[in-house]
Amino acid sequence: MNLLQGSLSDDMIDQLSQQVGGADKEQTAVAASGIVNTLMGALAKNTESTEGAKALDNALEQDHDGSILNDVVGMLSGQKAEAQNERMLNGSGILNHVLGNKQGGAIQMISKVSGLDSSKTGSLMTMLAPVVMGALGKTKREQGLDMTGIASLLSGTVAQERANSSNPAIDMAMQFLDSDGDGSAVDDIANMGMKMLGGLFGRK
Repeated sequence: MNLLQGSLSDDMIDQLSQQVGGADKEQTAVAASGIVNTLMGALAKNTESTEGAKALDNALEQDHDGSILNDVVGMLSGQKAEAQNERMLNGSGILNHVLGNKQGGAIQMISKVSGLDSSKTGSLMTMLAPVVMGALGKTKREQGLDMTGIASLLSGTVAQERANSSNPAIDMAMQFLDSDGDGSAVDDIANMGMKMLGGLFGRK
C-alpha cells in the first residue's frame, strides 16, 4: 500500500487528470485512492482460493515485473508504451480478471464518492490497474514471494488497513466487494464512503 500510495504523486495526479479530459485534481486524487483500494481488496478476495492465487502469481511472474513503476507518468502519456509488454499495460484485461461483473458497480461507487464523472472514473481505473499489478510484481520479486506469500501479503494488508481504521477507502471497498454484485448496495456504500473520506480529504 505504501508503494502504491507513493506512486500517486502530485505529478501523477496531474497526469491522470489530464489523461481523463482535464478532470478536477481533487476529484481525481479521491477517485485514484478509491480505485487502488478497491483493486487491492478484489485481489485479496480472489487469492482466497488456490486457483485465484495461482492465476495471480502466474500473471505477476509473466507480465508484471514492476518496471512500469519506473516511469508511470511516461506510461500514462504513451511515451513508453512501445517498449512495454502489451499485457502489462492491458488495464481492461486486468479489470475483467480482477473485478469481473463488479466492475460497473465499482465505477459507480467511486464516481459517487469522488464526484468524478463515471466515464472518467472508468478510464482512470483502466489506467491504474497496471500500476497496481506492477506494485505487486515489484514486491513479489523484491521479497521473493511465491503464490502463498502473495495471497498472505494481500490478505494481511487489507486486514491491517481495516483493523487500524487508517484507511476508510479500503473498508468501503471491502463492503462493496462483500455485496452480491447486483448494484443495489452501491448507493449506500458510496454514501458511507463519502462521509468517511470527507474527513480524510477535507471534502464536504
